[in-house]
Amino acid sequence: MNAPNPAADGSGYFLYHSIGMYPGKAEDMAAAFSAFSSSWGACDDGQWMRALGQRQQFIDRWSNLIGAPKGTLTTAENVTTALYSLIGSLPARHLAGRKLLVAADCFPSLHFLLAGLAPRLGFTLETVPLRSGETWVRDEDMIAAWTEEVGLALITFVTSTASHRCDLELLVAHGRRMGSLVGVDITQGVGLLPFRVDAPAVDFTVSTTLKWLCGTPGAGIIHVAEPLLKQCRPELRGWFSQENIFSWNLDAFAYAADARRFDHGTPSVLACAGSLPALEWHAAQDLAAMRAHNRALGAEIIARADELGLSLASPRDEPRRGGSIMLRLPNSADTAEIVDRLRADAIHADCRGRILRLSPGMITTPEGVDRLFARLRGLLGR
Repeated sequence: MNAPNPAADGSGYFLYHSIGMYPGKAEDMAAAFSAFSSSWGACDDGQWMRALGQRQQFIDRWSNLIGAPKGTLTTAENVTTALYSLIGSLPARHLAGRKLLVAADCFPSLHFLLAGLAPRLGFTLETVPLRSGETWVRDEDMIAAWTEEVGLALITFVTSTASHRCDLELLVAHGRRMGSLVGVDITQGVGLLPFRVDAPAVDFTVSTTLKWLCGTPGAGIIHVAEPLLKQCRPELRGWFSQENIFSWNLDAFAYAADARRFDHGTPSVLACAGSLPALEWHAAQDLAAMRAHNRALGAEIIARADELGLSLASPRDEPRRGGSIMLRLPNSADTAEIVDRLRADAIHADCRGRILRLSPGMITTPEGVDRLFARLRGLLGR
């Protein structure tokens, strides 16, 4: 008789920095997609009413999650399209002839976007570098580069490469003194760490429903605070950007009064429908218990890494760390082979270069951590 597969319980799942899991996720998603298929395939005239109702439920869940006032949040395909919509909507005075500040450890896709937009929109993209040998940009270095020339700064709440959690209050307060617009990418922290759009108050927020929220790809969001919202004129616009989406007068386009102005063509509702079960599950959880579970497993990972002589690529100080622990693997290690061998033992993690990324979540267990380090000890010959 074959031994039971340890993958079935998810105890060795360390990929919450990529795709989050919760008990019953597959069944919930299957039911949601089946219900959507039944609705969309029904021979009646209620498809759009039902589909847009689900999208609104998604928006409401997100608004409650991050404290976004009604009418300041809408959907986006991903953080890159959300940021593009925001940047392309701003009055010229915020960017033309000024600097846009970002850290070198931001999500690369956003930097690719901004570098391409800079020449056309007339801003200088200033990227705050990492110090030699370090894996995250220090808050003090961000502040040192953040002068009154900065029209907009994009802050990464938690980095995907080091799990560095910035001091958001410190950075936003400095940005206000400089007169800059302040936006924040919360993708790697939301759902695990507390975040509200008004504490401290930021001008815009972008994220997706992946990671700790356990949703599907394609279910992104953009929040834009007042009074900036009313000043925005998104260049990516369409029939859903209007107050009345059924206005067909080609010479009378007018933006919706609220965040719907950041909509454009026919919205993708399937990702919202598929992510609703995860958002509903998350809303029913004890978030303090969820964080405590993550912190306990994170502390154990750090202790075991110290025993193996593996150095941290994440902050050791818990308040300055997100939910992930990144470890530097030795130069002699074959990182692809290590990830493959771990997978064969139902231990799921990944590497970025020589950095092993470990993100324990609700289905990860202490036994999973035991298996991970027993396997690493053998693979690294330690």
